[in-house]
Amino acid sequence: MTANPLTLTRVGLDIATKPALRDRPVKRTTVAPSGHEGEGFPVRRAFHGATRAEVDPFIMMDQMGEVDYAPYEPRGTDWHPHRGFETVTYIIDGTFIHQDSQGGGGVISNGGTQWMTAGGGILHIETPPEDLVVRGGLFHGIQLWVNLPAKKKMIPPAYQNLEADLVELVTTPDAGAIIRIIAGDIDGAKGPGSTHTPIVVAHATLSPGARMTLPWNPAYNALAYGLSGEGSVGTERAPFGLGRLAVFGPGDTISVAASPDTSLDVLLLGGEPIGEPVEQYGPFVMNTRAELRQAFEDFEAGRLGVVPANGIRPFRGR
Repeated sequence: MTANPLTLTRVGLDIATKPALRDRPVKRTTVAPSGHEGEGFPVRRAFHGATRAEVDPFIMMDQMGEVDYAPYEPRGTDWHPHRGFETVTYIIDGTFIHQDSQGGGGVISNGGTQWMTAGGGILHIETPPEDLVVRGGLFHGIQLWVNLPAKKKMIPPAYQNLEADLVELVTTPDAGAIIRIIAGDIDGAKGPGSTHTPIVVAHATLSPGARMTLPWNPAYNALAYGLSGEGSVGTERAPFGLGRLAVFGPGDTISVAASPDTSLDVLLLGGEPIGEPVEQYGPFVMNTRAELRQAFEDFEAGRLGVVPANGIRPFRGR
């Protein structure tokens, strides 16, 4: 059965329909295992069980929380290096502060995104502010690593601060789903993120019982990850929800539905595969092991940057 995908537009404008296209089947769904990152904040490893080819051009993604911290429990990461890719940190609830050795940084909270292109090399820190550490509170976010092709591995580092009000907000015709497009294009609606690799990053919220079918670039991979709630994916109605990753096969549309008694939040991801060899070790993502060795040598020699004299530090309090 082929669905009739619905054209997206800004909330409140007229919405049209499009001719039927080919639905993408669900190749598999996987369940993200839990772990810890940085100084000990809880994460779910979202891409566990998917092949590198299926997630290309992405490298990894962690769901941070959702967790309601007690006072003095919030944790982040101390200063550390990166080379060869981009880090995208999307904060759904809570606050993080960021600073890097190239002068980028700021406060990101409640729907904001910090997009750092490590390129040839950078040092940075991401940590909760002092007031959040002291009082505790809700924290929920995503960190996504986006690969860079070989010809762009060593480009100069850069930083984008994408506040929540910059995100492109669109809706399905029945208003059953609201989609926040952070980067890329969904049926002509474009997010504010500037990317070096053709990709889509979007966060959709479906009301209980709602179903959305979205046009999707057939040249892109297609992934859906459950941030909260329960529902199904694809015309197969494969079970889906918190901590599940859905990998879609070839086609022109993707579909997601919420269960009748609960809303569903889902991160939609896709991109044009780079198709190059990937060698990763820790914070470096390169094409060859020789390039990895060079990255470590450059870091140890201080060629990836230095911590600024006024560099922030994690607040532990006690």
